[in-house]
Amino acid sequence: MRVLPLLTAVFLTLPVCACAADPQPPAKPLPHTILVIDTTAGEATFNVEVAADWRSQEYGLMNRKSLPRHTGMIFDFGSPSMTSFWMKNTLIPLDMIFIRQDGTISSVAPDAVPMSLDSIPSTEPVRAVLEIGGGEAARLGIYPGQKVHNAIFGNAIETH
Repeated sequence: MRVLPLLTAVFLTLPVCACAADPQPPAKPLPHTILVIDTTAGEATFNVEVAADWRSQEYGLMNRKSLPRHTGMIFDFGSPSMTSFWMKNTLIPLDMIFIRQDGTISSVAPDAVPMSLDSIPSTEPVRAVLEIGGGEAARLGIYPGQKVHNAIFGNAIETH
């Protein structure tokens, strides 16, 4: 009979888990920008949403059921930093393109697995990360060292 009061006392003194609720989508639609990547096959042009604040970066592309070709989301951190992504609540595979301050591609993480909690880190400090549909980087020939053009990197080019 002493076990019950003892267990009750133990449970009452344990800290309560302060687990954060799932991120909420941004209150208003994100701005869009045109982003161009110089590939060996020519220019690859994307119409991307800009996630430049904590709330939009935390939510990212969660809960989307599709992502049309040549679209995506650019995560602009404002200055170079080490970063890491995961695929929690992300329903579609994504390619993650890590981009340096000067607009060159640092690394590409292809086909990130939907719903995975595995960390996908940058290999060095990056200014931004571009997320596009899984397999699109390989299909378009997007690799480290190539140049990304956008106002974020101070090298936007006019698209046709």
